[in-house]
Parts: sequence; structure tokens; C-alpha cells
Amino acid sequence: MRFDQALLLTVAVAIIAKTGAWLWQLRTRNAGMVDAIWAWTLGGLAVVYALCGDAPALPRLLVALMGGAWGLRLGWHLWVRNHGKPEDWRYARLRKDWGDAADRKMFWFFQFQNLFTLMLAASAFAPVAYRDTMPPVWAMALALLLWIVAIVGEGVADRQMERFRANPANKGKVCRNGLWRYSRHPNYFFECVHWAAYVPLALGAPWGWAALAAPAIMAFLLLKLSGVPMLEAEMIRRKPGYDEYVRTTSALIPWPPKR
Repeated sequence: MRFDQALLLTVAVAIIAKTGAWLWQLRTRNAGMVDAIWAWTLGGLAVVYALCGDAPALPRLLVALMGGAWGLRLGWHLWVRNHGKPEDWRYARLRKDWGDAADRKMFWFFQFQNLFTLMLAASAFAPVAYRDTMPPVWAMALALLLWIVAIVGEGVADRQMERFRANPANKGKVCRNGLWRYSRHPNYFFECVHWAAYVPLALGAPWGWAALAAPAIMAFLLLKLSGVPMLEAEMIRRKPGYDEYVRTTSALIPWPPKR
């Protein structure tokens, strides 16, 4: 399948997935589940590009496995974290601010998220799925190494935070356990590493440079748009000591805390 046809297919998949998420929140009044559906959709787009592309079989298989497994893990984590819980405060605030127009605006908000979903998928997966040669062996090894580091690191950070939150004695406290001692958002850091894993696979491809956009887009989303700024403003407001945590701890890249 030509790239333009595959791109249109991914657009259709993303729109259908987010429409399903919107219908789900209509029934449950919990829009937080869209986070899990986002991860599963993006992982699914890796498989779509791998199936539609005309690259040699091995790089397409790597894209499908790496992107698909990443999406499955993160989506399941987000689903378990949100399912049966009160609506995530971000979406609850939007619902309150939008009032009677909340359902309509939530639909278009979900579809707006698809712009970044499609940009991530096209920049990370398509250059590999549509390359006409094999990537160098060392590049495939580096891609797998980065991917393993990202998946393991993000999983460890998520579990450390889950254990911290599960302890009633930690209610209202700032987590400084494990990786969270060295980064305020270690899960976000390893998320960026994950998207960097596709860059080596795209080396030598006609549009291989486009793969550099994926980690840049994710870093922008997390650091400037929907991740750190919104989350930390809320944490400073409701958690004593979080402002001191901000002053002493790296925002993203794990680094020894300031004294």
C-alpha cells in the first residue's frame, strides 16, 4: 500500500478510536479512559504501518513489535490506574469549565489529540516501514537497546509510584522513592527515550530524518503542553513541599538532586 493510502487509513483508525473513547465517556462520565485508548491506538498504528509498508520484513516486524508492545503495556497501565476511579482531575476541570457544552467540546478535544497521535506515528513508524533497504545491524541493535531501556525504565517508575500511592502513610506527601529521587518525571523521560528508539531504524531511509521529530514532539507535549506545566501547577497547589521538590530535582533527565 502506498504511504498516502496508509496515512489515510491511520487517520480513519485514530478518528474511530477517539470517537469510541468519547462515547465511552458519555456513558461513564469519565474521560480519563481516553489516555489508555490513546496508547492502544498509537501502538495499533505501528502495526498498521508495518502491515502497509514495503520495507524489508525485519524492520517492519521491529516497528510492529516495538510500537505494539509499548502501546499494550502503557495502555494497560493507564486503564488499571483509571478504571473504577473518579475522573482524572484534568478532565474533571475541563468538564466543569465547559459546563453544558462539555460533551460537544470533549469530542473535539479528543479529535484534536489525534493531530499529535498521527504526527508521532507518521514520523516514527513510516520512515522505517517504507524504507527500501535494511538498516545496519548495529542500528537495529541500538534501537532494541533503547527500546528495552525505555520500557523497563518506564515500567519501574510506574511501579514505584504505584507502591508509594498505595501506602496510606504517604497521602499528601511527595514521592522521592527510587527513580523519583532523581527526576520529577522519570516516566516521561523514558517515554521520550522510547520515541528515540525508532531513529536508528530510520537511518539511511529516504525520509529517515523525519524520525527525529517523534522524540521532539513527545518532549514538547510533556514539557510544554499537557504534561509537566499542568501537572506541576496542580501538585504545587495541593502538596506541601512540592515546590521545594521542583527546586531541587531535575524535571526530566534523571540527575542527582541539588543539596
